[in-house]
Amino acid sequence: MKILAVDYGDARTGLASCDRSESIASPVGTISEWNREKLLEKISAKAHELGTELIVVGLPKNMNGSEGERAEKCKEFAAQLSELSGIETTLWDERITTVEAIGILNETNVRGKKRKAVIDTVAATLILENYLEYRKKKGLAN
Repeated sequence: MKILAVDYGDARTGLASCDRSESIASPVGTISEWNREKLLEKISAKAHELGTELIVVGLPKNMNGSEGERAEKCKEFAAQLSELSGIETTLWDERITTVEAIGILNETNVRGKKRKAVIDTVAATLILENYLEYRKKKGLAN
């Protein structure tokens, strides 16, 4: 199944996609867009371009598992994206993906403006990798 992962942000949103066999998560890029409606349209268009069958939106829970204001924004965003695109959308706990993304970028010595440009895409890729692992464990993967 072709799956698109979204790391939603107010200014930058990272995207990652997988192959039909759900074995490789690849970065798709970052969309820099402040206007939510335009962002939804751009992601929907990209999802259709990639032949996406499922969209996974990162859900930023607090470390204790509770959900705050940002999680509510992501839930609303996911619902709007599903409605606009006509593609099923699910939420995935992304608690430590940004921390992991920073660690990866530190290890590869990506700094400054370059880091800002790719951190959301790396986070989206990690969200997708974690979701694909879950699907494999549950026997849901193709």
